Amino acid sequence: MTYSRRDLCLLLSTLATSLGLAAQKTSLASKAARYEDLQVEKRGGNEFRPVLEGETHDGCPLEVHETLLAPGAMPHPGHQHRHEEMFLIREGTIEATITGRSTRLGPGSVVFVASNEEHGIRNAGTTPAQYFVVALGKDV
Repeated sequence: MTYSRRDLCLLLSTLATSLGLAAQKTSLASKAARYEDLQVEKRGGNEFRPVLEGETHDGCPLEVHETLLAPGAMPHPGHQHRHEEMFLIREGTIEATITGRSTRLGPGSVVFVASNEEHGIRNAGTTPAQYFVVALGKDV
């Protein structure tokens, strides 16, 4: 008896599942995170706090972190990537640049960056700027 590649793949998949070897994907669990309990990473005068990272119920990668950016600082140079990002400005004044166009924004403002668009963000004010980043999707 001969087996096609499709038959072998189906057989291996079934075998792995029955042996419990298949990766169990779980979606992000509900949670409440107090600011003072978030881990903080300091780089220069900037602070980064991861809030959550994982996948939604339908498999969409989701990552959220909070940044406190020193006056005049940037978290990193302008760049582009496949996933989309949204910035939610909480305090201070930031300048967001998307495909060469810069906009100054204050508290309550929102920035959305579509996939593969070059973008950057910097604190354009004289006080620290605080914002949340919501990243949707993956880069692979």
